[in-house]
Amino acid sequence: MTKQALPHGLWPSPITPAMLAGSIRLNDVQWSPGGNFLVWSQSLDGKTSLFAKPARDAAFDLSGDLNPSGGIGYGGGDFFAGRGGVVFAERNGRLYHKPYAEGLARPITPAFGACAAPVITPDERFVIFVHTYENKDVLAIVPLDGTAWPRILRQGADFYMQPAVSPDGKLLAWVEWDHPNMPWDGAKLYLAALDAQAGTLSDVKLLDGDENIPVFQPIFSPDGNRLAWLSNAGELDQLRMRHLASGEMETLVQGRVMMPPAWVQGVRALAWSADSQKVFFLENQRGQTSLRSIAMNTREITDVDTTPFTLIEQPCVSAKGELALIAQSAAKPPRVLRVSGSRAEVIARSQSDVLPAAFLSQPQAIAWQSSDGVAVHGLYYPPANPDFEATGAPPVVVYIHGGPTSQVFDAFNLEADYFTSRGYGYFAVNYRGSTGYGRAYRDALKGEWGRVDLQDTIEGTQALIARGLADPARLIIKGGSAGGFTLLNALVHHPGFFKAGLCSYGVSNLFDLDTHKFELHYNTSLVGELPEAAEKYHAWSPVYHADKIRDAVAIFQGSADKVVPPEHSESIVRVLRANRVPHEYKLYEGEGHGFRKKINLIDYYESVDRFLKQHVIFSFQEEA
Repeated sequence: MTKQALPHGLWPSPITPAMLAGSIRLNDVQWSPGGNFLVWSQSLDGKTSLFAKPARDAAFDLSGDLNPSGGIGYGGGDFFAGRGGVVFAERNGRLYHKPYAEGLARPITPAFGACAAPVITPDERFVIFVHTYENKDVLAIVPLDGTAWPRILRQGADFYMQPAVSPDGKLLAWVEWDHPNMPWDGAKLYLAALDAQAGTLSDVKLLDGDENIPVFQPIFSPDGNRLAWLSNAGELDQLRMRHLASGEMETLVQGRVMMPPAWVQGVRALAWSADSQKVFFLENQRGQTSLRSIAMNTREITDVDTTPFTLIEQPCVSAKGELALIAQSAAKPPRVLRVSGSRAEVIARSQSDVLPAAFLSQPQAIAWQSSDGVAVHGLYYPPANPDFEATGAPPVVVYIHGGPTSQVFDAFNLEADYFTSRGYGYFAVNYRGSTGYGRAYRDALKGEWGRVDLQDTIEGTQALIARGLADPARLIIKGGSAGGFTLLNALVHHPGFFKAGLCSYGVSNLFDLDTHKFELHYNTSLVGELPEAAEKYHAWSPVYHADKIRDAVAIFQGSADKVVPPEHSESIVRVLRANRVPHEYKLYEGEGHGFRKKINLIDYYESVDRFLKQHVIFSFQEEA
């Protein structure tokens, strides 16, 4: 088939704004203890729902009109699949219990504060969970039938995460940490004797971690003999284990990237086999995650075949030995998979596989040498459309991820495909500060936020241009939150380098980032302590230098954003308006830190398309 010639950015595409807005987000998947039910969480149009799939019957909705979406920090840890039903954290702050059999979900905690990470004890009598109220976080316990008020099990730390109960119900393990740390900077793993009936802990032991060593996801073996977890005492991560009877500790795996950043509750990277003879773990390499296992008897590490998927998340194993996980690749949208032997069954999909592969860009891992001698990484998505072609290098959307402690993976990226199927290139910069490339790479942003991320963005884009992959006259920069911060600084400090910017809820004033408790000291780590670092705060706060912006910029903001309030965007818009810089400002009512409602997502992508055609595609053609 002969392709039709049409300029980059003007190619008709089947990937519509409605398609992006209609994608389901798959959050988590768990087996019930007996393996009789597979339960997963999914979100669409601002609503999260729980579904259960019996072994030989159709899936059914567990949550109804309720919204099991947690409420601590950035969320996560929404539910726990028990033997007889699920416990979930509702957006209203209460825990609910819903049987798999007939019966409505009923609240089991009072309506104050917020809950996350519930765990049902093996006897199905109690629920242990993380609770927060008036900026005080605790581990708490409540009867599953809700007949008594919750009791505090553990308090005193600033944060708690990932409680896990031993199979006999007699031990509790958990992770806690304190300000000024983020959980990936340093945290502590504790183990204690649990008396659920009395609501007490005793014989509390610190197993691993400190202010400089982070730990992640304690998980008991099904036979109750071992406890495994992830630790990071150096450049790369370790999979560690404690023999519970003897107290002996050993390192099973080391020298690999295995620990994801704990931005939310409920993230998992480990799972035990049903017979307690293997530990499954995820390894992150060059933006892809692979599932592996280590045998307890031989210590042999084996690759688990998850072809053709490149991003594996939330692995879990049933009592019957079946794996379940969330899997995706650049060509395959996320789906919940049940894996038994060599057979993989799709249980739920984020969207149907209707798009021909030719419309889905295959990302290429890109690395370049920074001007100060460090290898920096990114992913480049070339234009992809089977019906159209154009001459010359394409306009490129340079995407800056948020966090900034985060990462863009080699996975299904419908937003990238939205652009590449229209004739744009898409370049995701995993600048220094990103996870997935070792601790030194991640920590390189400490005290340097605003400088190093910007340097890597500019130099990475220059490397792309040098390889003939981007038109230097038609560069677009895109980002939200921390990515919006880098974007605004790029427009301030490098006017003319980018033709246009697409900024969503971008941080514009470091002095005025009165965020929630989780990130209260994040800026101290990334920029410096005040008042000593006031000069850096001023130098890298875009709001103080917005009069230098000359390039067209579209700004999008949620009215209910509590992380980056609307004033951050509106302070920039006022300067753009005064200086008559081409711009557009959209304020979406009721949206928070990230847009969830279909109507707003459709408007967002339609607005972006119009804005780029006006200020990049057609503008360039006129100047040429």
